[in-house]
Amino acid sequence: MTAPERRPPGGARPALEGLCAALLDLPPHEARVLANEVTAMSRRFPSHARLALSAGYATTDALSLLHTGSRLHRLDAVQREALVDRLCAGTATADLVDALKVPVLMTHGSLSAGPEMIARLTEPPARPDAPLDVTPSSSWPSRSLADVVVIGSGAGGAMAARVLARAGLAVVVIEEGRRFMVEEFRNGTPLDRFGDLYRDAGATMALGRPPVIMPIGRGVGGTTLVNSGTCYRTPDDVLLRWRDQHGVDAADPVRFAPLLDDVEATLQVAPVPDEVMGENGRVALRGAAALGWSSHPLARNAPGCGGMCQCAIGCPRNAKFGVHLNALPDACAAGAVILSEARVERVLHGAGRATGVRVQRPDGSVLEILAPRVVVAAGATETPTLLRRSALGRHPHLGRNLAVHPAVSTAGWFDERIDSTRGVLQSVGIDELHRSDGILIEATATPPGMGSMVLPGAGRRLAEQLGRIDHLATLGAMIADAPSGRVVGARRAIVRYDLAKADGDRLVRAITAMGRVLFAAGATAVVTGIRGHETVHSEAELVDATTHARHERLHVAAFHPTGTARMGADAQCHPVDAVGRLRGVRGVWVADASVLPTCPEVNPQMTIMAMAQAIAQGIAG
Repeated sequence: MTAPERRPPGGARPALEGLCAALLDLPPHEARVLANEVTAMSRRFPSHARLALSAGYATTDALSLLHTGSRLHRLDAVQREALVDRLCAGTATADLVDALKVPVLMTHGSLSAGPEMIARLTEPPARPDAPLDVTPSSSWPSRSLADVVVIGSGAGGAMAARVLARAGLAVVVIEEGRRFMVEEFRNGTPLDRFGDLYRDAGATMALGRPPVIMPIGRGVGGTTLVNSGTCYRTPDDVLLRWRDQHGVDAADPVRFAPLLDDVEATLQVAPVPDEVMGENGRVALRGAAALGWSSHPLARNAPGCGGMCQCAIGCPRNAKFGVHLNALPDACAAGAVILSEARVERVLHGAGRATGVRVQRPDGSVLEILAPRVVVAAGATETPTLLRRSALGRHPHLGRNLAVHPAVSTAGWFDERIDSTRGVLQSVGIDELHRSDGILIEATATPPGMGSMVLPGAGRRLAEQLGRIDHLATLGAMIADAPSGRVVGARRAIVRYDLAKADGDRLVRAITAMGRVLFAAGATAVVTGIRGHETVHSEAELVDATTHARHERLHVAAFHPTGTARMGADAQCHPVDAVGRLRGVRGVWVADASVLPTCPEVNPQMTIMAMAQAIAQGIAG
């Protein structure tokens, strides 16, 4: 690990330096450099996350005093290793170590991998940055007029803006984040890009048992800037459920198919080419074939992909074709303008109808855009919060019915070199268990330096694993979940999600299935993420591990929150009607993932864009 020593004012606390040394078996000077970088990164986190980290550092220091009589940073290597082993063996203390490992390992990985990532970029971008009419809020007038304001520039907002601008309406798209250019992705460190591109620097979490990490993109283009690029058409049985059980006529498969066709053409969707798939994907195909399971290269919106494995922190080749490169430029070409770095305080309304929006600039000053139509596309976590602070959140189901596609990861050690970071981040789908169990397995790597969170333990054991991480292949599995969560709050979104027992059972079955695939592909050992059975060496050990797994102890992430303002015909159950209009006010529509009536069961980008297109066509018509 090499980096210039950047000691923030006051320096990192000794407790954090000791923790860095203990987790990664580092000498004092390297631990100090790493601790300084972790401190600098954590300043981007919201206050509650910073407080939690500080409490964690203090707790480990106190435990060190309790067990050794000395503070953590004063222990020698032998003492540190003994203490780490003791902490990892406990139940509550092992959970604490796992939580504190995340920012430390992400920072360490970024420092280690950053120079190599930049060195890999020998080819120019696949395409230039798109022409966009973007104005930062600092340069926007205090009062302006529009025909339509679209709040949010992600998958839903971009598609709605394109339809409405092409219909001849004067459209303003408002985005809380800023515009990113490809050169930033080519020259920025992994950690800086991660911190810039995600809400709360990636620290968004759903509280519950277990707590669920939920990274959400923020910038012009929304989460399409940082998603994997995986594109699935909405399954017909999902669409039929939305049509028949929720009264959404647009979801009729015959009516919805042309919308999906248009989205596919917009995104230039195609299967992952073999030449950029990478060994991680080939392992998945090999293991599935050995089991006789259905698998296939995933369809993605990434024409010109170079296999950089950096989708989650902004594509350095502009190959991943997010909406900032297609739908938004199309909208701007038709006359739409984008207002960036602007947080919508509230939707303005009077006499039962929308009149515009009030927006806050980063310096705290405000501006107003007056418009008779407002399309809310802020995402499933932010849309309910915005509507509440706008005094439009009275419907009892607003913020409820949150589905998140809970996901777990499993990894396999191989004798041969895999290097999951050379290839496509999400390359292969294994859908053998999708229809029967609602389990979708995908070969999923992480950007260079960010794949170490799956590794168990700490200290010398963890350092040794990091030294051979290029022999690790990773799979991820997500399940179609029950709507077990809710979003509360008005000033800030607070997400609560308690994994249903049936969904927890399916996640455990998913770990078993992924382990079988990896063993069938030739893995010598499998990392399960299950406490007490973190690494297994046979299918028999795998079965034993999953038999003893406890749902609330799984390491769960979520990437596709949906359903918090679901649309439908029943006014008692659906805050948004069957064509996208918010109930209780005229002139407000919702056109993002929050309107999807149930979990879409597949990566939802195409579904969100197609539904937003249907809603916007209704507005324009």
